[in-house]
Amino acid sequence: MRLASNNGCELHLIEPMGFDLDEKKVRRAGLDYRDVENITRYKDYPTFALSMKDHRIIACTTKGTQNHCEIAYQPGDVLLFGAETHGLSEEVMQSIPEKRRVRLPMMANNRSLNLSNAVAIISYEAWRQQGFAGGS
Repeated sequence: MRLASNNGCELHLIEPMGFDLDEKKVRRAGLDYRDVENITRYKDYPTFALSMKDHRIIACTTKGTQNHCEIAYQPGDVLLFGAETHGLSEEVMQSIPEKRRVRLPMMANNRSLNLSNAVAIISYEAWRQQGFAGGS
């Protein structure tokens, strides 16, 4: 949440989620209002996809067909990440064209990075390509 706040992204959370966003837990995590003000929740992926119909969805996945820095990100792009434990479902993957599936390069035979690191790397690359618009 803090990452999205710091790089000017909106955070869209699709249920079911593996964590709770009640106020007590948010406070315990040391987050403040600025960290959670740009969050929208969706009951399921079809609801999310419908609300994003005017945006290009980029699947960020170990099954991507190109490296994350080989795509030309555009304003309004949506970076879609799956659950840390299992990634994006096959159904979701099939709804996104192969040319819009990106991956992080990694050394062979290693486990993938944790979700927060992957989000940071890819979202900052997308923002960098936009000249860090709005940043200081």
